[in-house]
Amino acid sequence: MTSAGAPAHPRSDGGFTRARRDFQAWRRTRPFWAGLLVLLAAAPIIYFPYFNLSLGALSVAMSTTAGAGSLVIGLTLIVLGGLLWFQPIIRFFAGCVAVFLGVLSLPISNFGGFFVGTLLAAAGGLLALAWGPVDGDGHPEDMADGAEGPSAAVNRVGGQGSE
Repeated sequence: MTSAGAPAHPRSDGGFTRARRDFQAWRRTRPFWAGLLVLLAAAPIIYFPYFNLSLGALSVAMSTTAGAGSLVIGLTLIVLGGLLWFQPIIRFFAGCVAVFLGVLSLPISNFGGFFVGTLLAAAGGLLALAWGPVDGDGHPEDMADGAEGPSAAVNRVGGQGSE
């Protein structure tokens, strides 16, 4: 037995490297970026209605009577972001609700956190709607059995197949 094919430095996975690889594997099985954007959308929506700025003797208060509505929308977005991470099966529902809440925050929460929260919620919700599970080969798992792709459907419908 020779060591000609063996690497010079045997691969030793440290704790950080293993944790990073495990996190990447976990992240690829769910709509991670969609969940992150939905979580980030909650911050400006919750923060700006309770925002107070003091410039010397001048006090600028952004507090509105819709502070409770902003809090409910923001907390719901936090829950939806967590659900996207830990329950990816409900991505369609969570994506639709995130987009709806982002648009709903426009009149309720100071233009949706000055449009930042609305844009983040809409982008995260749309990413959740577009995400689909992928198997180990890089092919979408939700393809019908026996489907070879879009050309197979055209050949069956158009009668141009090899029959």
